[in-house]
Amino acid sequence: MNLTPALEKAYTKEPLSAREAQRLAEFIAWGPVVFQASRLMVKFGILDMLRDSDQGLTRQEVCAKTGLTDYAVKCLLEASLCIGTVLVDPATDRFTISKTGWFLLNDPATRVNIDFNHDVNYEGWFHLEEALKEGRPAGLEHFGSWPTIYEALSELPAQVQKSWFGFDHFYSDSSFPEALKIIFDEHHVRSLYDVGGNTGKWALQCVGYNPDVEVTILDLPQQIGMMRENVAGKTGAERIKGFGINLLDTEATFPQREGGLDAIWMSQFLDCFSMEQIVGILQRAKAAMNPHTRIYIMETLWDRQRFEPAAFCLTMTSLYFTALANGNSKMYNTEDMQQCISEAGLELEQIHDNLGQGHSILVCKLKN
Repeated sequence: MNLTPALEKAYTKEPLSAREAQRLAEFIAWGPVVFQASRLMVKFGILDMLRDSDQGLTRQEVCAKTGLTDYAVKCLLEASLCIGTVLVDPATDRFTISKTGWFLLNDPATRVNIDFNHDVNYEGWFHLEEALKEGRPAGLEHFGSWPTIYEALSELPAQVQKSWFGFDHFYSDSSFPEALKIIFDEHHVRSLYDVGGNTGKWALQCVGYNPDVEVTILDLPQQIGMMRENVAGKTGAERIKGFGINLLDTEATFPQREGGLDAIWMSQFLDCFSMEQIVGILQRAKAAMNPHTRIYIMETLWDRQRFEPAAFCLTMTSLYFTALANGNSKMYNTEDMQQCISEAGLELEQIHDNLGQGHSILVCKLKN
């Protein structure tokens, strides 16, 4: 396993004392309530109040500002004190926000992750054991009977959809500006298949950045319908087409483009499939390629992260795929992805690292 220096430092040697390790073990044991208490400190505005106060606030002042009972505020503040999101001055009993509380409140990635885990995943996590043993998204049954979450997206409750797309778009959107330069400035792409294009957000970026490119989104028929509604009337929408396809259907082929195809784009897409399925998808993509076509795979490969918290988030996200998304995919590392590329008869030509929130773009061509 090839780890970045930050990950090697974190994952190859014991970093904690015995006391620290014991505390972390208890933190894990009480993890569900740590999450909910901290989420409510944000939702009720208590961390906002503490951040914005010059001298901190007493419990009674928090009660007055929130309208919560003294009992509720006492429980939350005492729990948060032990969690580490607030601090207290014993002489005045005034509470202030800690560094951890500040990040919980202000770090955009953390806020997105909180909403994603509460609205989409929380009740589904209870079925993680079944999902791991049975290879199916057992936690998805909380919402209804679908084989994967992707078929369910258009029918999930509005708040669940909002948090799901918020999570999905947050991590990809930060990489779009750099990705556009790679695609269009370095490689001069004029025709592009956007595989798994969801609502057409990337396609709109493409047609807005390059006035000549034509984009075809390949996705499930119901997603194509959502995409058409989303792009309607927007700049460049006339250069965005849709092609309904179930990419889990091994008989479903990519469309052949008259005059050839410059690029096939897969952003945060292949992590939605098992390695066997990835090989099959890449083989079908290969059938639509010619020698000058390139496949651009943008993924957050967990072993290529500059900072350890990013790797932590990604390996936890793997368990979302297990419990709720499809039961058999994950956030892959470089070795996994290279194996799939090679087995599909493709060659890894180049890797661009550290785009946005830790993305890499793997550029692939037909194997010589």
